[in-house]
Amino acid sequence: MDKILRVNMTDLTTKLETVPTEWAGLGGRGLTSTIVAAEVPADCHPLGPNNKLVFAPGLLTGTAAANSGRLSAGAKSPLTGGIKESNAGGTAAQMLARLGIKALIIEGLPKADKWYNLHVNKDGVTIQEETELLGKGNFAVIEDLEARLGKKTGVLTIGPAGELKMTAANISVKDPDSKIRSHGRGGLGAVMGSKKIKYISIDDAGAPGIKIADPEKFKVAARTFAKALLDHPVSGEGLPTYGTNVLVNILNEAGGLPTRNFTVGQFEAHDKISGETMHDTIVARGGKPKHGCHAGCIIQCSQVYNDKDGKYVTSGFEYETIWGLGADCCIDNLDDIARADNLMDDIGIDSIETAVMFGVAMEAGILPFGDSKEMLRLLTEEIGKGTPLGRILGGGAGSVGKAYGVTRVPVVKNQGIPAYDPRSVKGIGITYATSTMGADHTSGYTIATNILNVGGYVDPLKKDGQVELSRNLQIATAAVDSTGMCIFIAFPALDIPECLPALIDMINARFGINLTGDDVTNLGKHILKVEHQFNIEAGFTNKHDRLPEFFKTEPVAPHNAVWDFTDAEIDEFWNF
Repeated sequence: MDKILRVNMTDLTTKLETVPTEWAGLGGRGLTSTIVAAEVPADCHPLGPNNKLVFAPGLLTGTAAANSGRLSAGAKSPLTGGIKESNAGGTAAQMLARLGIKALIIEGLPKADKWYNLHVNKDGVTIQEETELLGKGNFAVIEDLEARLGKKTGVLTIGPAGELKMTAANISVKDPDSKIRSHGRGGLGAVMGSKKIKYISIDDAGAPGIKIADPEKFKVAARTFAKALLDHPVSGEGLPTYGTNVLVNILNEAGGLPTRNFTVGQFEAHDKISGETMHDTIVARGGKPKHGCHAGCIIQCSQVYNDKDGKYVTSGFEYETIWGLGADCCIDNLDDIARADNLMDDIGIDSIETAVMFGVAMEAGILPFGDSKEMLRLLTEEIGKGTPLGRILGGGAGSVGKAYGVTRVPVVKNQGIPAYDPRSVKGIGITYATSTMGADHTSGYTIATNILNVGGYVDPLKKDGQVELSRNLQIATAAVDSTGMCIFIAFPALDIPECLPALIDMINARFGINLTGDDVTNLGKHILKVEHQFNIEAGFTNKHDRLPEFFKTEPVAPHNAVWDFTDAEIDEFWNF
């Protein structure tokens, strides 16, 4: 029987609760956002006693469904001041699901000036004082816990950035190969740090496992679904071969690769940091060009990147990080970008927010554009050690912009804009402006249709159809984020007719229900409206659904495009 685990850090108590009827059909993002909206006062301080940190596996997590191993984490964001859901791979989601844990809710703040860890197993959750691993990086935490508790132990942990409550801090998740995945965006690591929890360990020995209501129906649907993922050219070929970094050359060609803190749309040295170059480098050095972030991943868009001596540097080397430190910061040394990625994993800080931040920091004169050595020093000596400058940098792009009087600060709701220039790819601009999470490309990934011709084609340089495209994708994404599925299933779902029905069939077979496509769409709409209402109660208005002024006034080469949507056109998004 599924259950809710509730941890009260104020009185250091835990309890098991039955799942309320109104939560029974929810998982992942749908459940985290529902709980946050129901139990967290929208006007509370994100690092105060009234915020709650919620973890929830998806509806299909823990089953044999391909690519279903995502875990959602939710809270009020200290970075944006609004609602936040961030999902990650790793082993924690599937372990929690097999234990029958529908959600783990952490509330309150400790009275004593002490740190703690949580341990979750088949009997529930225990709270223990933590002294040994304080101040340690995430790799050391994972190594220590595996030595003490076993190699299969699940781990959710924060690094020094989270302990210091930096608003760009993330929550790191151990993957099957003891590498790190991240609940990256929105500063959820700071929320975990405010509750003085260094790590959560998970042991699923003796877990009851997942009961499938109709095993045969599930098996048939799962096969159809997996075949669709492998048959699509993006999820079955492009991503497994070149990772998400396949997009560098594609976006450069489209003039939508933000360069030098969003001043131009193409990077002269794009080929040095491209997915093709990364792939060839990995192969030449004996790394792994394919790697899954969780068990059951068949897309395998992750990889293991080694240095020139064949030693491990980083894994999960993503386009957004490589774009941000590469094109946006004008760094063309892939090895230095990989070292920075490793440091951010260890420190526990969002590699997207931090990459965007460095672009602003370079414009501010804190370091020169292209200076990768100084960037590495700032990560190690300033952010990693929590110096006064490090705390400003660790607060993200908006923090640096305010501290140094920079006017070109690419943020929405104080969250850094990633990877795609909204002047040249207008659909993603609507997503950045209207997302309940702040600027977040994954909330409604219009790149699929604007650039990759997936699900049709909407001209990225024209306004026509962009609001509807972003709306439809945001609704679909909210629903997908509730299933525990990787967002990359969207590619075959948009193009292969059998894919989405197979996904719905798996959910129906799992629970013995009869959802339709309309039910799934309505779930996505409901989630967005719940999140939007929370943000309104937190003080957001339609005026916060806007891009920074410079996008309107500074044309971006090579198309000399500007952001030309009126306020009324943007506000049309919420008419559903």
